[in-house]
Amino acid sequence: MTTEERLLKLEGMVEAVVRLLPERIASLENRLEAFRQELKGEIHALREEVRQEVASLRGEVGQQVASLRGEVRQQVTSLRGEMNTLRGEMAALRQEVKAEINTAFNRTVLVFTALAVILGLLDLLP
Repeated sequence: MTTEERLLKLEGMVEAVVRLLPERIASLENRLEAFRQELKGEIHALREEVRQEVASLRGEVGQQVASLRGEVRQQVTSLRGEMNTLRGEMAALRQEVKAEINTAFNRTVLVFTALAVILGLLDLLP
């Protein structure tokens, strides 16, 4: 394999990596957006459930209302805990995306460094 063929092969590899990055980033962004939308829908549905429960319980005895309000508070606290957990998972996903981008960038830099070394060696040949 000639040096030119090697360079073309390396260039093809670099181009393939560069072509894949936007797709992977877009895919991850789409997954995150879908996850956010799903989470918003679930939160909205849960809030509506809680509102309906509170509205139906207003006619009951004061003691039952107080008891049910306590249960609702526990559910809200649980949902907040789940939301915090999901926020942590989203932050972890963001870090993974950053790490993948960094890895791809480092590989690209290595490929360009290898190209520079090869070109330097070619210049030394008589």
